[in-house]
Amino acid sequence: MRIAAFGFRSIPPSKGAAGADKFAIELFPRLVKRGHSVVAYNRRYPDVFVDVSEYKGVLIKTIKTTSRKGFDTLWHSFRCTFDIIFNNTADIVHIQNGGNSIWALPLRLFGKKVFISQDGVDWKRDKWPWYGKLYLKLSSFITAHIPNEVIFDNVIAKKLFEDKFNKHFKFIPFGSEVEAGTGNTDILNKLNLEKGSYYLFVGRFIPDKGLHYLIPAFENSASNKKLVMIGGSPNPSPYEKQLFDMASDRIIFPGYVYGEDVNTLMLNAYCYIQPSDVEGLSPVVLTVMGLNVPLIVSDIEENEYAVLDTARKFKKGNINSLTEEINYCEAQYPEMLALAKKAQHRALSVFNWENVADQHVEVFMNG
Repeated sequence: MRIAAFGFRSIPPSKGAAGADKFAIELFPRLVKRGHSVVAYNRRYPDVFVDVSEYKGVLIKTIKTTSRKGFDTLWHSFRCTFDIIFNNTADIVHIQNGGNSIWALPLRLFGKKVFISQDGVDWKRDKWPWYGKLYLKLSSFITAHIPNEVIFDNVIAKKLFEDKFNKHFKFIPFGSEVEAGTGNTDILNKLNLEKGSYYLFVGRFIPDKGLHYLIPAFENSASNKKLVMIGGSPNPSPYEKQLFDMASDRIIFPGYVYGEDVNTLMLNAYCYIQPSDVEGLSPVVLTVMGLNVPLIVSDIEENEYAVLDTARKFKKGNINSLTEEINYCEAQYPEMLALAKKAQHRALSVFNWENVADQHVEVFMNG
């Protein structure tokens, strides 16, 4: 198959990367290994881009976009669509994010098979202004009816769409396993950290992630460890500054960290905390589970589905509840380690990237 893909930021990930980039870097090289050609469309921002033309067999085409928040994805996706149609770069187009579903219309008119990966209910995300939420609600109708198939990574969003549109959609969860590292711990030395001396969060600094609960909950806890918060805002924001202002010197902000370094930080963390208000099926949570690391998550449906009974959960948006869970982690660490072992078994048996790749091949061929 000749496959083109867009809707993520870049392969390999760059500043502002999120779950879509993790998904892209795991899936597309595996499709190449199975004998298919993949063209992945990276975004080039005025100040951020990855200067590569190939990654693990995936052909990379980098296309400029604007830095204007909310329009960068649409503009980039429009240019990708134009390139796919007029340069005939593929017969099958894989699009991430239902907000891009509008581009399924011209692609299908020009004979392309189109598949959209929908990772959540986007219009619930607080990062969008009212007009952004309205657009996403309208685009959900296109998502449901125009592509050859819609693929959901979590059963909650899938059921919502099925109930709303009276249609059946595909379900393929993310994988959890990571490539074996070299054992290099330079990133720990760089940040003056030791194994088990810190809690960890990895992701974008946006309101959806609940970081304005995490910081005060950690500060109020009995822990004397550090909290390492990897990532940042994809665009400069007052919210990110608010987080910096809330934090004491026990909280470390290293910025964006990728690849083996971020896996090393996960593997050596005392506990990982995912405080999100809104998520799809989080690839970071699944990775942490696969690494046998204790985990605290908010009790939203998507997290509940991912972890079942293998992690501690706090009430979404409740600072006191999260503080209690951090204190529990400090006082009952053997129990946390036992849960982590159960989580690893669940992750590696249920959420497997090789299975994910095989299932996508089947959907692309039969859709």
